[in-house]
Amino acid sequence: MGKKQIWFEVEENETIEQCLERMKIQGYMPMGRREEPVFHMVDGEPTYLRQKIEFKGILLEE
Repeated sequence: MGKKQIWFEVEENETIEQCLERMKIQGYMPMGRREEPVFHMVDGEPTYLRQKIEFKGILLEE
């Protein structure tokens, strides 16, 4: 049996819909979402790279 709740990150090569489908296949329903910017260093300056999106999945009871 999996954890009652788990965060699923939308991978760089997948869409939000694909992430939600992956959650569903694993038996989880989305119950929350958080986003945060991801930065990397360019010439010593923090530079915006992409937006990290995560969904909180709640395990569906059988």
